[in-house]
Amino acid sequence: MTQPTDARILTHFADLADPRDERGKDHLLIDIITITICAVICGAESWVDIELYGQSKQSWLSSFLKLPNGIPSHDTFARVFARLDPEAMQQCFLGWIRAISTLSKGEVIAIDGKKVRHSYDTANGKGAIHMVSAWASENRLVLGQQKVDAKSNEITAIPELLEVLALEGCIVTIDAMGTQKEIAATIIERGADYVLALKGNQGSLFEDVQWLFEQAQAVQFQDVAHDFVQTIDKGHGRIEIRRCWTLADTELDYLMQKPQWKGLKTVVMLQRERKIEGQTSSETHYYISSLDPDAAKLLAAIRTHWTVESHLHWVLDVAFDEDACRIRKDYAPQNFSLLRHIALNLLGQDKTTKAGIAAKRKKAGWDDGYLLKILSQ
Repeated sequence: MTQPTDARILTHFADLADPRDERGKDHLLIDIITITICAVICGAESWVDIELYGQSKQSWLSSFLKLPNGIPSHDTFARVFARLDPEAMQQCFLGWIRAISTLSKGEVIAIDGKKVRHSYDTANGKGAIHMVSAWASENRLVLGQQKVDAKSNEITAIPELLEVLALEGCIVTIDAMGTQKEIAATIIERGADYVLALKGNQGSLFEDVQWLFEQAQAVQFQDVAHDFVQTIDKGHGRIEIRRCWTLADTELDYLMQKPQWKGLKTVVMLQRERKIEGQTSSETHYYISSLDPDAAKLLAAIRTHWTVESHLHWVLDVAFDEDACRIRKDYAPQNFSLLRHIALNLLGQDKTTKAGIAAKRKKAGWDDGYLLKILSQ
């Protein structure tokens, strides 16, 4: 019978500390974790689902797991993951990610947050958790996650996440919420570059960058050290034009805040114009960056940032039904979020099956050989 003797993901959780008392411990922690990871890959979205998966696959599971007392109950799965230290789980996850992936120089790492909408617990005064994740755009991998403290926001969670990631040579992109001096400094100290969106929450920085571009536009960028690129996308009755200007470091002398932003070299203005069924709309966005003023490279990084929405957040909602998940107790929502990331990473790395993530989850549930191949990546 096929056995997952080369299931690399499982080896990284083998030494995870067990939060349970020794007395009355009927099931091995590694068995519980292994069944859960397999079940989530195969479509499980609740503790009851995981128990049913285990019972349905008990013969196969018992060929490589000890299962001294059979398949744990759904209550056992729930209790264990409610108590497992999420930081320890994260360390196991990070060790696995470092073992299976190599980030290429210049790869865009998009940092973005998402609320798990039904993880609230009104009876215990607990709101829905908010997770900040790091998405490697080229590798299509979740690199790590950090829960936002209930009394804080993403500004405090992002530095904690950055500190545990291997970012050297990468480009970190964050929306305006994360455009903070300390975050920019952390990115540079981690050996990476940044492209950070600007809005009105950075004091006068937004207005000053806007003013710099207004002055440059007033003279049509004559004698202004800049770069420019334009792209046009057409399809489905829609035309989208993107015009991107950058101002070089030598043009930032009038930017009084420049010394406060570690590594700042370039400011960016991006104009988006959309034409749909005869209607035209436009919007302008501004960014700061530690990269050289290469307009094409910066526009590509900005566009790549939003793949975190389509390739991560959208998939979690559609293929994993994350927003409908009602797992709420203690550490369980945070740990189950990590389990979804594990499943998404494993399924996303498989290139042999030409199907979406939802279909791959079904195939893994139907075909133990395919699941073994997924686990062994």
